[in-house]
Amino acid sequence: MPRRPPTPSFEDLLDSAQAHALHLELRDVYAVGEEREVYDAFLRDGSVPADDSAFWGGWLPLVERTVARGVTVRRARIVSEPVTDYIRFEHAITDANCRASTLALPGNDFWLIDDQVVRWNLFSGDGEALEPDHTDDPQAIKLCTEAFRVVWDLATDHADYRI
Repeated sequence: MPRRPPTPSFEDLLDSAQAHALHLELRDVYAVGEEREVYDAFLRDGSVPADDSAFWGGWLPLVERTVARGVTVRRARIVSEPVTDYIRFEHAITDANCRASTLALPGNDFWLIDDQVVRWNLFSGDGEALEPDHTDDPQAIKLCTEAFRVVWDLATDHADYRI
């Protein structure tokens, strides 16, 4: 069996995007190591990091330069209710959120880059980040494109969503 090429870095994928980068999140809990300190502070006192904090240091410049090239970056999240503490945390630090009920969705979070490649964000059952995967399979791209479109169309704007 031919060996698959390694999954490109997330930064390389966003830097290669020409039209759009779409992110769909499906889990109610993530245990992402680099968020731990900020998440723990949120649980203690409801605090969220300022835009110019170290927490946002790598992310915001990456998105800013992507958008500056004319690439549309969108993010949607499926949430279960009642929401978990982690979803409350993400809501507090995120500008976009969505709410949906009956959708055909892929089994993993993903980024869809220019309808050319899907990067799967993989997690263990307890939310630990695993090695990502990717595909350029047209059927997977079609599924992710349609899933994101439907979620986006049904989404509740972050400012209008009440926890």
